[in-house]
Amino acid sequence: MPKLYWEDFVAGGVAEYGPRLVTRDEIVAFAAEFDPQPMHLDEEAARATMLGGLAASGWHSCVLQMRMIADGFVLASASMGSPGVEEVRWRAPVRPGDRLTVRSTVLETRASNSRPGMGLIKFQFDMLNQSGTCVMTSVSTMMIGRRPPDRGAA
Repeated sequence: MPKLYWEDFVAGGVAEYGPRLVTRDEIVAFAAEFDPQPMHLDEEAARATMLGGLAASGWHSCVLQMRMIADGFVLASASMGSPGVEEVRWRAPVRPGDRLTVRSTVLETRASNSRPGMGLIKFQFDMLNQSGTCVMTSVSTMMIGRRPPDRGAA
């Protein structure tokens, strides 16, 4: 049973999830399967790129973010999915040994006009490394179920 409903999210609300340690082996494994570019696969080849060393694929960063927010709140919510991601920006390389956190900020909420049991929440997600450097940002909207009348506040 969900613990979080649309009503539990308010504009300006901020939460943090993680940390998540990123390893060299997972960077290389992800890249080998999904993004086999030299800067994600081989330290020596990566040093010759503009990244200056081995770095996670941006898509790997997106996957890590999804896992952290899933564990942080999505799986405990009345999530109904998402109509899509509006923006993704890769700001700095994710390196082996980085400890990542995700800061979630609620930008806006609105009740669905066509589905009374659902609300929409627009989030900004900032992924930070252990030094506080923002390595990735994204903006997306989630569809979250509204609290049934027989359920009190969280």
